[in-house]
Amino acid sequence: MQGDPQGCGFPEYELVCIDSKAIIHINNGRYFVTSISYSNSTFWVVDANLDNSSCPIPASNQRPYVNGLPSEGRTLLDPDTVTWAAFVSCSEMLSDVSSPFLSCCSGIYQPVNCRSTKNSFAYVFTTTFFPMVGDIKPSCRYLSMIPFGSRHVKRPDNASYDDIVKFMKNGFAVNFPYRNGRSYHLVINTCLKDANGYFNDKISNSSIVDQTLAAVFGIDLRFLRCVNDYSYRSKLFWAMVAMISTVVIVKFVIVFGILSRFVFAPLTVLTFLAYKYWKTRISIDAVEKFLQMQQALSPARYAYTDITAITGHFREKLGQGGYGSVYRGVLPGDVSVAVKMLSNSLCNGDEFISEVSTIGSIHHVNVVRLVGFCSEETKRALIYEYMPRGSLDKHIFSSEQSFSWDKLNGIALGIARGINYLHQGCEMQILHFDIKPHNILLDNSFTPKVADFGLAKLYPRDNSFVPVSAARGTIGYIAPEMISRNFGVVSCKSDVYSFGMLLLEMAGGRRNLDQHAERRSQTYYPAWVYSHLTRQEVGEICEAFDVHEVERKLCVVGLWCIQMKPHDRPTMAEVVGMLEAGADGLQIPPQPFFCGGELTGSTSYFSSELSAISENG
Repeated sequence: MQGDPQGCGFPEYELVCIDSKAIIHINNGRYFVTSISYSNSTFWVVDANLDNSSCPIPASNQRPYVNGLPSEGRTLLDPDTVTWAAFVSCSEMLSDVSSPFLSCCSGIYQPVNCRSTKNSFAYVFTTTFFPMVGDIKPSCRYLSMIPFGSRHVKRPDNASYDDIVKFMKNGFAVNFPYRNGRSYHLVINTCLKDANGYFNDKISNSSIVDQTLAAVFGIDLRFLRCVNDYSYRSKLFWAMVAMISTVVIVKFVIVFGILSRFVFAPLTVLTFLAYKYWKTRISIDAVEKFLQMQQALSPARYAYTDITAITGHFREKLGQGGYGSVYRGVLPGDVSVAVKMLSNSLCNGDEFISEVSTIGSIHHVNVVRLVGFCSEETKRALIYEYMPRGSLDKHIFSSEQSFSWDKLNGIALGIARGINYLHQGCEMQILHFDIKPHNILLDNSFTPKVADFGLAKLYPRDNSFVPVSAARGTIGYIAPEMISRNFGVVSCKSDVYSFGMLLLEMAGGRRNLDQHAERRSQTYYPAWVYSHLTRQEVGEICEAFDVHEVERKLCVVGLWCIQMKPHDRPTMAEVVGMLEAGADGLQIPPQPFFCGGELTGSTSYFSSELSAISENG
């Protein structure tokens, strides 16, 4: 009080009595002291300047509040409150009145119409913490600020300017002053009250996440900030830093332990169970996928009504063969197929059984795929993948050269690989017995595929002898041992012979037996080819062998394949190797007995046997 002896109290906080009102002057500010609480070590003040204006705001030069770093020679008030009002002046009217700071801490910009002009717009907002630069909009500048209420008074949510004026005129609580270094106990008590008020405000006004963060970290940081305000970088401050750090670490360990027990542990268990379930599903899905693939790879059985629908009531006929007619069809998904309807004369179903039992289990790029089948009483059908380029004979016997020599060699190699797969790639050896150009189909990219397994037979792979009750095949491609066992036993070499005849026709672009040849020596094409190869003559083969070495290679490989004795012929695996190699390393094979100047002797016998087969067929 004014007039107290020296050393009694703080001279900077001297109270004077004017017109029965207790007044305290702090720097440029003048405040009415309305009450003093010695139990709480606080006194209540009201800004005296607010009584002199109809549109009151705090003075811009009046900032006597604890605000971070105390200045030398400057007296500061320590408000015992957590609520502040900040006034700003903006160059434009704000369309977004929300505070850019944390929504949990700041309120809405409220207009101060009585302070606004045509080019300047005044606003006020409340904040839980001391107003920060981040609270101010880019188009605004700071005017003034003032605390109000106490830590026990709830901050008004989105209060208008008139409401804020009422709060300001009620004043705010101020902590008793202290001397630096004089009472650590007072600083700690003051900061504990500040931190407690901050926590209470969070509990009542924030979400559960903010409440948790305030309890774990916020209250400690608030306390440390308060200590820093009162004792900047003092021994007390560093002691509090050490203590708070320890407390935060302990809290973190406790929180982590709780989370581990009730959150991380269940998540770990759930993750492990999910992983085990996923692994189990992977295994189940793999089995299901395998079964679906097996079902997709195996021929499907169709009803005759399905066949009628697939072929559009047999609208488009692709061709006619010895075993029936072939029609084009379309499966669901716009998949084109070729449907072969077996004729009723084959009611015993030999070809049907042979096709389904052999080609139904084969999956090779050079073997036509059997998509499905139908068997209802005497109605039987086989459904193949559709080959848009048709059969090979339509191309090699055309008047124009359809393929380049490299392409022709590639087609021959593909056919050889397909036949070799039938002989060696399956559990049971499959002998085709009807290799000829008509039974080689071409897809859209001219990839050859062996087709028509109506005469095929299954035999163990280690069997060198194949029992066949009757000759089977097409005249001109039947191996000699199929006619008479005097030439040897029936084996996979019988398919090699047929392939050799096919190779010669591919190389020459003509059928091997041509009754309309100009000269009798040209009637049997293999004999004519061998004769010219051995005499180094070119004739009708080509103008120069060194130009078309692929043609020479096909001829030489074909002659090796049509040797009369089966043991003189190469296997299909060896044929593949010969076709993959160049023509230079190929030797001309021994002369077959039919390659003399005239077709006599054994050849006549062979021809008569073929005629007999033709008549009996």
